[in-house]
Amino acid sequence: MDELVARAVQDAVAAPPKRLDLVLDSGASLLAASAESWPAVSRALLGYAERAVGRAWTGGWRPADLVRVVRRELGAVHLALAVDLIAAEGRRHPAATLDRRWQEQLRELAVEVWWPADEAYLTEFAARHRLDRFALATAALELLRAWGLLPPVTPVGPAPGAAPARPAGPVAGEPRMLSRIRALLAKAESTEYPEEAEALSAKAQQLMAQHSIDEALLAVGKPSADTPAALRIGVDNPYESPKAMLLDAVAGANRCQVVWAKEFGFCTIVGFDGDLDGVELLYTSLLVQATAAMNRAGSRQHLDGASRTKAFRQSFLIAYAARIRERLAAATEEATRATDDDRLLPALAARDAAVRQTIGRMFPKVTSQRVRISDGEGWHAGRAAADRADLHGRKGALKRG
Repeated sequence: MDELVARAVQDAVAAPPKRLDLVLDSGASLLAASAESWPAVSRALLGYAERAVGRAWTGGWRPADLVRVVRRELGAVHLALAVDLIAAEGRRHPAATLDRRWQEQLRELAVEVWWPADEAYLTEFAARHRLDRFALATAALELLRAWGLLPPVTPVGPAPGAAPARPAGPVAGEPRMLSRIRALLAKAESTEYPEEAEALSAKAQQLMAQHSIDEALLAVGKPSADTPAALRIGVDNPYESPKAMLLDAVAGANRCQVVWAKEFGFCTIVGFDGDLDGVELLYTSLLVQATAAMNRAGSRQHLDGASRTKAFRQSFLIAYAARIRERLAAATEEATRATDDDRLLPALAARDAAVRQTIGRMFPKVTSQRVRISDGEGWHAGRAAADRADLHGRKGALKRG
């Protein structure tokens, strides 16, 4: 049965697009042909999937990346199946061999081995999702094909089984800082009062900036294993270019750098660990605010009645990102000036140099991309929304206290 499953998956991976439906039908028919052999198929499929997922880890992919591929290309059943196959492979790795962000991704995906035995997995899954054997076998082949076509990518941390670059748990003091930032941004997104939202998000930005400065000063004159790290954040359609610009604006203000892999729908952010956590939180919050403001701006039409909503929203988000870049850069500069310590600027320069060196090592060939503004009204509306975004206090000043 192992050979039958392996051949069906490999045929699906190798199939050209014109013959894919035929190959999938043939493979699924073989796997689902007999109720008596279904438990053996279940066990063999999980065994093959464990090896396939393990190869993806070796190729630089992470749990959230594999799930993102499924969301982009396949459906809800494939997504549930993907989480289960990641859980099955995860049985091979004690938690101590997983780095902090890997563990966080598993928690966010709610990864668990819920089935009683591998022989029963397909039967239990089919009952949960009301599928017949053929439909489930087809979905499994489609999923494993999508993963089997993935090329290696630049790793952003150790694969399972390798010694973590940092302790498996968060560094001392980090959870409290992150929970405060997360709570402030959540309140800023939910309040109906702009002044309250500004104050809450300004405080979150202040915590981020001050944390970065404190970390830089603590490292001065001390041997430290703290080196730049990396994480990936999904950046997908619609309006992927402006979203990548917004992420780059947040990262740049927090002394990180971004490389966008458009074909995979993610950006890699390189920076020091605490800065990366802050970038992820602030970008997520600003994207929520930008999307809400864009939707409030409504749809647009040309004089002849044709829709120009897409051009308007594209220009809106580009302008929003550009204005946010200006505001965040000003906030970072003010926080730096407010720190009266002669060691700070050399310490920050050293960290910036370390980030640039890491980017150069991870991505030796990087190109830039221009974006085009095609709707002037969208541009002005986007800048106005960015001016209202919840970052700073009155008149753009970063609040203290």
